[in-house]
Amino acid sequence: MACPSLVKFLSIFLIIISIFAEQAFSVVPDECQTAVNSCTNKEKALPLKVIAIFSILIASVIGVCSPLFTKSIPALSPDRNLFVIVKCFAAGIILATGFMHVLPDSFDMLSSKCLKEHPWHKFPFTGFVAMLSAIVTLMVDSMATSIYSRKCSAGITPASATASPNEMAVVNIGQFHGHGHHHDPKPEGNADQQLMRYRVIAMVLELGIVVHSVVIGLSLGASNNTCSIKGLIAALCFHQMFEGMGLGGCILQAEYKTFKKIVMVFFFSVTTPFGIAMGMALSKTYKENSPTALITVGLLNASSAGLLIYMALVDLLSADFMGPKLQASIKLQIKSYAAVLLGAGGMSVMAKWA
Repeated sequence: MACPSLVKFLSIFLIIISIFAEQAFSVVPDECQTAVNSCTNKEKALPLKVIAIFSILIASVIGVCSPLFTKSIPALSPDRNLFVIVKCFAAGIILATGFMHVLPDSFDMLSSKCLKEHPWHKFPFTGFVAMLSAIVTLMVDSMATSIYSRKCSAGITPASATASPNEMAVVNIGQFHGHGHHHDPKPEGNADQQLMRYRVIAMVLELGIVVHSVVIGLSLGASNNTCSIKGLIAALCFHQMFEGMGLGGCILQAEYKTFKKIVMVFFFSVTTPFGIAMGMALSKTYKENSPTALITVGLLNASSAGLLIYMALVDLLSADFMGPKLQASIKLQIKSYAAVLLGAGGMSVMAKWA
């Protein structure tokens, strides 16, 4: 049920992005025209964009698929320490993406001099939308988990509903004195609920990543600045590979069937190349400094930043660091913190080019 809904949402989202992008060709004031310099060369930019499409696609596939094949590598299985450390590294990258890339871009766009003084320069829309996005993500996260948990428990018939008083007494005595010989159904129920949480996390994280992946792809595809494109290709390959590792780890823990895994891998892998191709198709009419483009992309960046920051801190880092595995080992916590700082630091350095 979750996979068709995800496909419909992503398809509708991509259509909406296309419509907004097509409308972002409104008349731009002279002072807001895209700057032309020695790096601006449409003919030289075209092959770079084609290289970007394929290199980012390959990096995305490698990143998101690598955790899915860890079953054949015992050291990287989800119950091993190395898997936790790698996942924390990827979570650090996702966190830095929200704070160091998406959020600053939104601030720059929504505070641009090309927008009207009222209301864009009178109210911090970026912070407001990011805050609302984090709250909405919490609502979706909480409600989806609650719904899945109810569906899971609805199929379980409690013993008290069918057993007689004498049978219940025997069961209770067995539970009290069994010392491990009596099978307690709670661990299985807890495992089912945890699996549902993993599935909700994987779906919500995928949606957040898709939103900003299309936006950054659109910006690259519409640009003819060869100097900036070269840096963007390297930064986006790094970004997509390790962000994909974080998403791939969540997909692995969600234990989806093969078809659902393929669908989620496909949408993650193609969204940035799709954005680049769409930007290339609209490069003649798309004006990145037009009010329509600035407002649309700025608001989308703010919403995706709030979602990514929430997911990285709450569903990835907090869930792991407050979980029993890391709480039982200070040494593993230190290694995981180092991985978070390394991932966030590496992605922060990339902000110099992208």
